[in-house]
Amino acid sequence: MEAEIILSSSLGAAAAVALLAGFMRGFVGVGSGMLMAPVFAILFGPLQTVGMVIMLDALVTAQLLPSVYRLIEWRVVIPMAAAAALFMPVGTWLLVNIDARITTRSIAFIVLVFVLVLMSGWRYRGPKRLGITLGVGGISGVLIAATSMGNPPVIVYFLSGPDTAATNRANFTGYFAVTLATLLVMMAARGLIDGATALRTALLVPVFAGAAWLGTKCFYMSTDRRYRQVALGLLLCVALYGILR
Repeated sequence: MEAEIILSSSLGAAAAVALLAGFMRGFVGVGSGMLMAPVFAILFGPLQTVGMVIMLDALVTAQLLPSVYRLIEWRVVIPMAAAAALFMPVGTWLLVNIDARITTRSIAFIVLVFVLVLMSGWRYRGPKRLGITLGVGGISGVLIAATSMGNPPVIVYFLSGPDTAATNRANFTGYFAVTLATLLVMMAARGLIDGATALRTALLVPVFAGAAWLGTKCFYMSTDRRYRQVALGLLLCVALYGILR
C-alpha cells in the first residue's frame, strides 16, 4: 500500500516541477526550493516537502560545488551560514507548531518590495557588513527550516551588490552547501525524514540532477545581464505566488 502511495501520479507531477527547478538551480545557483516547495506541499504535505527539497538541493549542491569553489567569498558565506545554523532550531519549531502559510506569505510580501527596488536598477555599492550578513543568515536559517524557502533573503542580499553573475552564483552555492548539510543533520536527528520521504527523493534525483547539469551549461553561455533578469524574474514570480495563493 505504501509503495502505491509513493509511486502515485503525484510523483509524476513532482518530477515535472523538479525538472524546471533543477534547471533553475543549475543556471542561477539557487531558487529550486522556491519552485518545488509550494507544489510539493500540496502533493505530499509540509513536513515531507521540507525533507525532500533539502535532500534534493543538498545532492545538487555537492554536484555544483567543485566548479565554483574558488569564486566563493567564504569570509561572507561562513558567518552567514553560521547565523543560519544558529537560528534553524527556531525554524524547525515553527515547522511543527505554526501554519507555514503565515510565514510564507509574510516573507513573500517583503521579497516583493525588495525585488521591485532591485528591478528599478538600484544597487548597494558599499561593503558587505558583518551585522547585515549575520541578520540575513539568521532570517534565512529560520525560513529554510520552516518552509524550505530560505533563498529569498540571500538572493536579495547578493543581487543588491555589484558582484558578477559568476560570483553571486558561487556564493549561493557555497552558502547552501554549509546550511543544507547542517539542516540535514538536524532533521535526521529529530526523526523528521522518514522512509517514504527518502524514497520519493531518490526517485526524483535523476530528473533534478540532470536538469541542474543542463542549467549549468546554459549559464556558461549566458551574460551577467541575462543572469540578473532570470534571478529577479524568479524572485518576482515566487513573491507573487506566495502573496496570492
